[in-house]
Amino acid sequence: MLETLRNIVQLVNAAEGLPEALDIIVKRVREAMGTEVCSVYMRDQETDNLVFQATEGLNNALIGIASLAPGEGLVGLVAEREEPVNLDNAESHPRFQFLPDLGEEKFHSFLGVPIIHQREVLGVLVVQQLQQRRFDESEEAFLVTMSAQLAGVIAHARVTGAVGVGVTSGQGAATKVNGVPGAPGIAIGTAVVVSPSADLYAVPKRRSQSRRKELRAFKEALASVRADIQAVADNLGTELNPEDHALFDVYLGILADSSIGAEVASLIREGEWAQGALSQVMIEHIRHFERMEHSYLKERAVDVKDLGTRVLAYLQESAVESRTYPDHTILVAEELTASSLGEVPRHKLAGLISVLGSGNSHVAILARAMGVPTVMGAVDLPYNRLQDRELIIDGYNGTVHLNPPAELKQRFQEALDQDKALSLDLESLRDEVCETLDGHRMPLWVNTGLMADVTRSLEQGAEGVGLYRTEVPFLLRDRFPSEEEQRQIYREQLEAFAPMPVTMRTLDIGGDKSLPYFPIEEDNPFLGWRGIRVTLDHPEIFLAQIRAMLKANEGLGNLRIMLPMICNTAELDEALDLIRRSHREILQEGLVEGLPPVGVMVEVPAAVFQARALARRVDFMSVGSNDLTQYLLAVDRNNARVADLYHALHPAVIQALATVAMACRAEGKSIGICGELAGDPEGAVLLLAMGYDVLSMNATSLPRVKKTLRNTNLADASELLAEIMLMEDVASVHKRLQRFLSEHGLEQFIHNPLD
Repeated sequence: MLETLRNIVQLVNAAEGLPEALDIIVKRVREAMGTEVCSVYMRDQETDNLVFQATEGLNNALIGIASLAPGEGLVGLVAEREEPVNLDNAESHPRFQFLPDLGEEKFHSFLGVPIIHQREVLGVLVVQQLQQRRFDESEEAFLVTMSAQLAGVIAHARVTGAVGVGVTSGQGAATKVNGVPGAPGIAIGTAVVVSPSADLYAVPKRRSQSRRKELRAFKEALASVRADIQAVADNLGTELNPEDHALFDVYLGILADSSIGAEVASLIREGEWAQGALSQVMIEHIRHFERMEHSYLKERAVDVKDLGTRVLAYLQESAVESRTYPDHTILVAEELTASSLGEVPRHKLAGLISVLGSGNSHVAILARAMGVPTVMGAVDLPYNRLQDRELIIDGYNGTVHLNPPAELKQRFQEALDQDKALSLDLESLRDEVCETLDGHRMPLWVNTGLMADVTRSLEQGAEGVGLYRTEVPFLLRDRFPSEEEQRQIYREQLEAFAPMPVTMRTLDIGGDKSLPYFPIEEDNPFLGWRGIRVTLDHPEIFLAQIRAMLKANEGLGNLRIMLPMICNTAELDEALDLIRRSHREILQEGLVEGLPPVGVMVEVPAAVFQARALARRVDFMSVGSNDLTQYLLAVDRNNARVADLYHALHPAVIQALATVAMACRAEGKSIGICGELAGDPEGAVLLLAMGYDVLSMNATSLPRVKKTLRNTNLADASELLAEIMLMEDVASVHKRLQRFLSEHGLEQFIHNPLD
């Protein structure tokens, strides 16, 4: 049965859209269960009705026509209860609803299971039989398993179908795809799809501008691959027996004009660009071989994929035509890279969407620094079908809207206009200090990682750097940077902000940040070898980095060193010993700068409960609220499936933040925060009341936080905190904070979903 499940899932995955996927499901499930009827009802997103969308055994003429209102009939009962309904005599059930002309009156047995994806009921999968009997437990379990496995595939197929059949028609149903917020803001623009080198599955569909030119490029690429294969065959001619050598003739035959090559050429003549035509034809043949049961034939899929990849590589090399980017470009990719981001003229770049990746990825960090609205982790997005489509990005809530209706587009346009007007208004605050209405001073610092962050940070009125991510220069190289290379990089940062303080976090890799030349592969990387654990295990890396920092600080004196992922005093003591050792070494070399302040990042629950013990050993503490929230709630903040459970203002997180602040005050040590919460106007008010001394954020958020705190009284914020500390759920906290912002004339900082 497991093999049957896998085969059905594989076939559905290969479907071009929702109708084909549903047809495969009803046919294959009916065969597997030996029933007379298998049908699928899908929930209509606009009317909420359950529409009859596919069947084997009932009247096909009513597909897309017959429907049940919410809660109506046995199908409605399954959707309402969100659990299976198994009946031996369906028509005797009080919720039975007869649909005329469907042809189900002669079928007595009924088993329906819900199709649920990310808590949303997408539809209902039903099997029926003539015989009056109850489906047994194994049959029910099979159908439940099938529904659970297919839910994600159906969700993806539904979105794919909503995009529409035409490559650039722009037609299709309005659809929202959930992802993870990468950078705040709203963008309305035109999709430009970028694909990685020689990946058949990542090539977008696109109409060609010159069929003749595309056809010529394809034939030249074919000729190049044929020449490569022939050269390899000739080189191995004396080492292979005739049977093995004949394999190269098979390869050459696959590429012949009368075979796959002819199919590709035909699509090009119909108007598809060469890379897209090649991708479509090769993937179809690859899937054909993968579906074969004979192991030898199944393995030929690898050969076909290899050939297609080789041809695609030549096509990409020959694509000398420069890409043109429309105004308001929204760059879309399976996995965006910094290099692809850099190819778009900045004045044309409106937004970014990445199917893979996290809100903490290099691209997301860069996007926040540039102020480009971004959605990451949009796993259900059929990105290779979006070329030239109009899209809306909601970077505040991590959503992408396809085919938005006029009314929705108007709401987002109004919000976008308000954002632009607000940004202009906030520019006047650049040189103003951040001080509450009752005179409490709150320094606002920035988080940086690239030199590109520096100019923007200073333009926004930053008073220092609360987090410089030293891993970024490591990520941009193909080896560990030398001590001197690090010194030069750190010196640039320190000079750019001098005399303002710059807090440099020691190398923080692991989790979702791995170096290409130092891979860390673990089953659970966020609970594994990361942060200080890596550098203490490799003191040669840690010592070189500390020496580089200390040397870069010579004559400036604005360096602060911060240690990540500390979870016990022994780790901290060991790290402090190495820092003091490094300082002694550079003093012996003739440098005279004193030992800079050293602090600890509070990121794990253990550090919260040992905050006083840690604070006694260091000069300052800084909360990394992103990781702390993740660990407290056991929620991967980069996982779109559980993104709605990640709440930086969860009551448990608020309690932890208050605990750390009290511990630092008790030890007379400074306490800051450098997570995303610091850049949230709602969170900033609470952090002010808790007694945090410094808020550090991305440069884009700084003016908003300054505006918020300059319109707030510390006394009012303290009363608000006292209220919120008694609350038990996130919704209540958000509701009260939004009311507080409204009461203080800050409604423009409330970003609820517009859909």
